[in-house]
Amino acid sequence: MRVRIVALALVTPLLIGLALSTAAFAQPLDAAEMAAVGQYGQRAAPLTVFERAGVLRVDGMGREDARLTPLGRNRYRIEGGGELVLEPVAVRLDGTRLPRHDFGAEVEAGVRAAVRADPAALRVRALAATPPVETDPHRPADLVDLATLDPTIRLDIRYAGSDNFMGLPLYERAAAYMQRPAALALARAAQTLKAKGYGLLIHDAYRPWFVTWMFWEATPPEDHMFVADPAQGSRHNRGCAVDLTLYDLKTGKPVEMPSRYDEMSGRSYADFIGGTTKQRAMRSLLREAMVAQGFEIYPEEWWHFDYKDWRHYGIGTRTFSELAKAR
Repeated sequence: MRVRIVALALVTPLLIGLALSTAAFAQPLDAAEMAAVGQYGQRAAPLTVFERAGVLRVDGMGREDARLTPLGRNRYRIEGGGELVLEPVAVRLDGTRLPRHDFGAEVEAGVRAAVRADPAALRVRALAATPPVETDPHRPADLVDLATLDPTIRLDIRYAGSDNFMGLPLYERAAAYMQRPAALALARAAQTLKAKGYGLLIHDAYRPWFVTWMFWEATPPEDHMFVADPAQGSRHNRGCAVDLTLYDLKTGKPVEMPSRYDEMSGRSYADFIGGTTKQRAMRSLLREAMVAQGFEIYPEEWWHFDYKDWRHYGIGTRTFSELAKAR
């Protein structure tokens, strides 16, 4: 599903401030209503139930950002016409039952099932594959360890363990590297966010090309929009891309975003309308800090940002073990 792509970089600090204000989170929904926030029906064209400023709304299946007005007994009138009824694991839209889905989890389960067949063979094939030949001149690689930049920058490198969509470790160690200009820009973003009570939590940065090859091979063709084509090389391969989120400096806990990291669903899009007011505000806060330091938004993934100079670097093949030995 392709959602509407808007002028994301034009989000202003004023709008973010309004979204983060106490008023924006007023009149919280009750437990049953909060539990209803999610997606229903068919993956290709789902109905999204979401919250804005304490009010449930729906989008999709002929409705566009329509307010729900309570009628009692879990029944709601839909702005513009129609009725929605909340059930424990479904909704009824004008009498038609639409089951609730976690589309991202369903895709991940399929990928993991395929990879489990022979992960060792997949890795061997990846390491034996040949990266694309690049003839244009590139800047020399100057990868910086992000953990050395700022004490508030924390690492949660998912591909160094099994907590990722592939379900197996892909990196030999937990580390994150970026080309020096991108790394310094990231450190400036961290300083901006620190003043607002948040830190950066890094999930991934530089990625050796063979891992990109593994992603492409394991992901179903219909979901290739979420992974890079190894024939072209990934922006992560060039050392100027970073996957990250925010965490609260006081509690140390990651904030809630409209989707999970690396989720292969429409919820991952940078302009996904769903989720809650606070989740979307946190997404906007991260986006504003990164864009201000020269990073570009990647429309299909709210967590992914590319430094403006990414095209000037070549595809990297060095493994994390090789990078560690070089230091």
